[in-house]
Amino acid sequence: MNYKLEICANSVESCIEAQRGGAFRVELCAAIPEGGTTPSYGSILTAREKLHETKLHVIIRPRSGDFLYGEIDREIMLKDIELCRKSGVDGIVIGCLTPQGDVDMELNKKLIDAAGEMSVTFHRAFDMCRDPFESLENIIALGCSRILTSGQQPTAEQGIPLIKKLIKQANNRIIIMPGCGINENNIRKIALETGAQEFHLSLRNKVSSKMIYRNPWVSMGGTNITIDEYRQDITDAHRVSQALAVLSD
Repeated sequence: MNYKLEICANSVESCIEAQRGGAFRVELCAAIPEGGTTPSYGSILTAREKLHETKLHVIIRPRSGDFLYGEIDREIMLKDIELCRKSGVDGIVIGCLTPQGDVDMELNKKLIDAAGEMSVTFHRAFDMCRDPFESLENIIALGCSRILTSGQQPTAEQGIPLIKKLIKQANNRIIIMPGCGINENNIRKIALETGAQEFHLSLRNKVSSKMIYRNPWVSMGGTNITIDEYRQDITDAHRVSQALAVLSD
């Protein structure tokens, strides 16, 4: 079986580690605690320079929150897609919904048209859709290459029943890629029970800051969220290769 791993990379460092571990592709994102937003232009260009064996996809999401986008959001997304295309990015990751929880056919088509030859993945906005089976058909009609989904559950492992049904309905017309909460310990189970061949996972470890002086009384993230500012979460190449090895057993 030709299994492929896509690593959700929160930094260029994570991209490099993913490549070292043998990942087929990365999805480069910023603001992971908010569900992922479009990374900086500098991050995209640097990742493009560093990745040679691993494909680079970039999330196109101008803000956190819902997937209902206004006119300003649309302008931003189209400009970000143009920058990705000019930078030689391999693919983009999008997902726009209507107020009723359906796939926004008009807006998604505009973004896909702007992508040109780049591959297009429909991200976990799919998990917020009212009807997953109808939405699957609409996304196929749009021409997306794959759908990232947790099976409309908190984790992909919990979403196995729906993911299995989606793969059956897709019938090789589009790739259904499970993601959320997948690691080297449960990836084989998810593969065997769903029949999926591509998987989206992060496999990050906490790496301590090299700061000597630390001020424990001030947080850059405000008081509503808790972030350890003296640790970074970075993908671990060994864990990536380990996940691939588990799939090959």
